[in-house]
Amino acid sequence: MLKFDRQGLIPAVIQDDATGEVLMVAFMNQEALQRTRETGYTHFFSRTRNTIWRKGEQSGNSQKVCAIFVNCEENSLLLRVVQHGKAACHDGYHSCYYRRLLPDNTYQRVAERVFDPQTVYQSSEQESSGTEVTEFPIDIDSTSTQKAEEMQQKLESDLRQLYAVYLYLRDNDLSEESNTSRLLQERSQSYLVSRLADELQELANVQSGEHVHSGRQSDTTLEGSQVGYWLFLLAAASNLPYNNFAPHTAIFDGYYAQYS
Repeated sequence: MLKFDRQGLIPAVIQDDATGEVLMVAFMNQEALQRTRETGYTHFFSRTRNTIWRKGEQSGNSQKVCAIFVNCEENSLLLRVVQHGKAACHDGYHSCYYRRLLPDNTYQRVAERVFDPQTVYQSSEQESSGTEVTEFPIDIDSTSTQKAEEMQQKLESDLRQLYAVYLYLRDNDLSEESNTSRLLQERSQSYLVSRLADELQELANVQSGEHVHSGRQSDTTLEGSQVGYWLFLLAAASNLPYNNFAPHTAIFDGYYAQYS
C-alpha cells in the first residue's frame, strides 16, 4: 500500500519513456494520483497554491502516462511518460534539471530554453481574465490619507491575529494535524532561514521574469505569500515579538515605494 506523508503527499519522479531522461519531480496526493490514473495524464498537487493541477493546462506541455512504478519502501512513485510539447519545466526548459551544481556551489546552465515562460503564462493569464494585467490596480493619488491609514490599521490588526495563530501552534504541539506546528516544534532556525532565502529568491526571479508559474501578477502574490509564511515561522521560532519586525510597516513601505 502506498505511503503518503503526514501532509497526504507522495513525491513523483517523471521520466521520459523514450529517452529515460528525468524531466521533473512533483508531489501527488491521493486525488491527484486518482485523476492521473483515470485520465492517463499527469496531475499533481501544488503545495504553494494548495490545489490540484494538470500538467500542461496552461502551457500545453502535457504528459501522457505510459506506466507507474513504486519504490521499495512504497513512499515514492516513478512515472514514465510521453512528453507532449517542447518542455516539462515551467521555466521553459525541456527538463527541470537544466543546471549542473559545480564544486564551488554555483550553477552551470547546460541546456537552452525552448520557450519563453513569461510569454506563455502571461498570455494565458490575460486570456482567462479577459483583461490586461495591471501591475498596481490602486491609484495612490486618488486614495486619501485617511483611507490609507485605515488600510494600514486593518492590515496590522489582521497580521497580529495571524501571528498569534503561529505562536499558538508553536506553544501547543499539533504536529499530527498541522505541518506548521511540526515545523515550529522542531525550531530548526537554519532550515527556516534557508527556506525563507529560497522564497525571497523565487520572488526576485518572478520580478525579473526568470521564474514564471502563471503570470507576473499572480506569481507575485503567490511567492509573496510564501515569503510571509516562512518569515512568520522564523519569527515565531525565534521568539521574536511582533513589534520587533512589524511586517505591516514593511509591506506598506514597499507598496508606497512603487510610486516614489
